[in-house]
Amino acid sequence: MPTPTIPTQRQAPSSLTQPGARQGGACPSCGSERLTSLAMVLTDGTSADFLSCHTCEHKAWSAAGRTLSFNEVLQRTTKVKVAR
Repeated sequence: MPTPTIPTQRQAPSSLTQPGARQGGACPSCGSERLTSLAMVLTDGTSADFLSCHTCEHKAWSAAGRTLSFNEVLQRTTKVKVAR
């Protein structure tokens, strides 16, 4: 059986953690540009952005232009069990 070939990349690999990979982004805590930023929808349907700094490990969530507290994120992601 022939050995499968792996296609070559046409562009240089990129990373969300490389400086400048995220346009206009800097950690609000330490100013680093080494960030991971993810868009997500929380359990209650809220569209939110998650930010994690690889330098200082600061984490933050925001929705509709405002910062969400960790407790608010937990409330919005908790599923309510329905009694049968």
